[in-house]
This record gives sequence, structure tokens and C-alpha cells, in this order.
Amino acid sequence: MAAVNREFWAPRAWVGGRWREQVRLAAGANGCWAAIDCGVAPPPGAERLAGDVLPALVDAHSHAFQRAFVGLSERRDSAHDDFWSWRDRMYGVALKLRPEQLRAVAAHLYAELLAGGYSQVCEFHYLHHDLDGRPYADPAEMSQALADAAQDAGIGLTLLPVLYERAGFQAEALRADQRRFATTPRQVLAIADTLRGRPGVTVGAAVHSLRAARPASIAELAAACDGPLHVHVAEQTAEVDDCLAATGCRPIEWLARHAGLDARWQLVHATHATPEEIEAVAASGAGVVICPATEADLGDGLCDLPRWLDAGVPLAVGSDSQVVRAWPEELRWLEWGQRLLHRRRNVAAAPGVEPASAARLFERLRAGGGTAAGFERWGLEVGARADLVELDPAEPALAGLPPSHRLDGLVFGAPAAPFKRTLVAGRWAAADRGAIRARFEAVMRDVWDGV
Repeated sequence: MAAVNREFWAPRAWVGGRWREQVRLAAGANGCWAAIDCGVAPPPGAERLAGDVLPALVDAHSHAFQRAFVGLSERRDSAHDDFWSWRDRMYGVALKLRPEQLRAVAAHLYAELLAGGYSQVCEFHYLHHDLDGRPYADPAEMSQALADAAQDAGIGLTLLPVLYERAGFQAEALRADQRRFATTPRQVLAIADTLRGRPGVTVGAAVHSLRAARPASIAELAAACDGPLHVHVAEQTAEVDDCLAATGCRPIEWLARHAGLDARWQLVHATHATPEEIEAVAASGAGVVICPATEADLGDGLCDLPRWLDAGVPLAVGSDSQVVRAWPEELRWLEWGQRLLHRRRNVAAAPGVEPASAARLFERLRAGGGTAAGFERWGLEVGARADLVELDPAEPALAGLPPSHRLDGLVFGAPAAPFKRTLVAGRWAAADRGAIRARFEAVMRDVWDGV
């Protein structure tokens, strides 16, 4: 057993998929939970928490630089506006940010994510090169800026440098406005190796999408990647149609047949999936990352959540384009979207197994998020990193609820993030939020010009 470095005691904690009373949580010197005991009095010297505690979740899909675009795309000046027109406008921000500016934007975002109940973020990172598209002297400079930002805020980072080769299935190269994204498998692996071993950073890799990477390059990257491997897939119906025309397969079908899917793989969005594709993903052990707020904001559509849940596929949640930066709101819209689609309530619940929609979603996203970030264990369990979020005991939205329904109230009836503070690796996150915000606002004044 690891030596205890710090002890906490909570009136209630979410342990083993349910609320437990009077919980001692002991963090080891390695930043992981050394012991968790329920139904015990506060030990001498333990830090007594006033609020109930939950495992912090993993934000399994983030584009940090897009935080600088939030609120700047909510107007339409032409006859049509969709994901693809949003993407073209978003590139305007991507072509502006220098490393120090990316650090400022990401630090502000990461501080918001901590306040929103996350303690780890998976950064799907494709903004690699200088403004003119030439590599920096250090090809990992933009990745280092993200790691610096995570350190500034106090959040854990899973860096996923992205393979990005072409503008579409029939294109030979990238468009001019995608010039900062260009990478080969070797470059992706080199960036990951540069960050490997940095404190607070886990590394993996990503494929931007099937349309943006050649099959041989996907195979080369997958063969060499020894961490989590993420890919955008089946987010838009136009992408599905283009993939069918180019390959004869739907995107998820192609991955299942040709990519050697296994537990490393995380399929981001997977919005438009057939029952057969869901069965194939379940058989492979791969996971799915759903980004409810972004998928709503961009008009992507709604996934087949009941079938993903019933198939036992590992699930995680992501903030993606950053329009929402708190997991309770993401869970709320994950369930509410299904209620609108199916015109019934508590779609995610499993009567006889787990009748609470919030609890079933939370537990699936807790476990799946840890895997997506590259961790074997995640949550309030021995051996997992010593992370948690403490609920604000003064939060009026939770007042009067019986303890058994507190998670239900948090997801479906509370503000987006009624948390008091977040613990990461046995330490309370304590960034200088004022200084971080001031740097972000300075960057935003530059971003406004021409957007």
C-alpha cells in the first residue's frame, strides 16, 4: 500500500456507483488514492470537507484554441449556415494565434474546465505550425504552449497530436487556410515523444478524420502509437456520403474493417452510426466520445444513445468547441436531446439495473473518460489518481434534495457547475484566475479584428 500523504473526510462521496456516507479518502505521495474507507469517523488530522464529493470527469475531446471563437459565430449573413461554413470562419482564429496567445487562451479554458468539474483534458491538437505554415524551430512549440497552459491552470493534460494530410478524400493536399495543420505520422509521433514524461502530461495520438488522412498513414500511426488513439468520425451526414462515394464504406464501417480497432481507439462523435456499426465497435473494444453541446451548436444531429449504452461500448464526454465547459450541462443535454428525439423521459435509464438516468450516464462517462485519457483507473477507487470535485454545500439548487437524488438534481436541476473546488493528484487546483483571465482578454481583443 502506498504511503498516505494527505487525508480527506467527506460527509458523502460517490464510491462504487452510489453515494456512501462518512468517507475517508487518503492520497498517497504518488498522487493516487491509497485508501478509501466508508462509514468511518473523521480521522485526526484529516481535512474535513463541508460538501459532498464526486469523481472529477475527463474532458475527452477538446480543441482549446476554439475557446477564442465562442460567441463569435452566432450570426448568419447568408442564406445557409452549417458545420462547414462555421468551420471556414473558425479557421480565421486558427490562423491568428501565436504560441503565447494559445497558452493564454488554453489556460483560461482549462481554468473554466476545472470549475466545471473536469480534472483532465484530452487535447485533440492540430494547430502545429507558424502563421505561414512553416514548422517552428521546435516542432512541438504549440504543444508545449498547451502543456504550459495546463500547468498554469492546474489541470491534467492528455496531448493528442493530430495526423492531418489532406483537405478531403479526393484532395492531394491541404487548403491554404489549413496550412498550420499539416503533419505526417512521423511528425505526430515525434511531437508526442517530445512531451512524453513531462509532469502532468499523458500522450497519445489522433487522426483528424478519414477524409483528412490517407489509409497508409493511418495504418502507420496506429502501428506505432502506444497510447490512446482518437479520431473524428461520422459527425456530419455529408462526411458519411463522401466516405461512401470514395471508399464504398461508411466511416465507422471503414474503421471497423480496415483500421484494426481496439481499446486504444476513441471514436469522437460517431453521431451517424448504423446498428451494425455499433455492434462492430462493441466487438472491437473501442470507445466513443460524445460532445452533446458542440453537436447541438453545429447542427450535427443526435447519436443513437440507447444502442451505444446497451451495447456496452465505453463512452466519454468532450467539450470540443468549448460552447459548454461543465460536465453537468453536457450530461443534461445528452439526455435531453434523446428526450426530444424519442418524445419520452429518462431515455438513458435502465429499469431494474440503474433507474437513474444521471447515475447511469455519469458512471459510463467516468470509466470511459479515464480510458480515453490513457488511465487504467479513474474515479474514487484505490490506485486511481487522487482527483475529485466538492459540491458547494450552499448551492440553493441542491437544497432539500435527499442525498440519494443529489446527482439527479445536479445534472437536471442545478446551474452548470455548482462546485466549490477541484482536487487534482491530491492537491486543490488554485490558479490565479484573475491573471489568467486578463491574459485571455488581451488575446481576444486581437482575435476580434477581422472575425
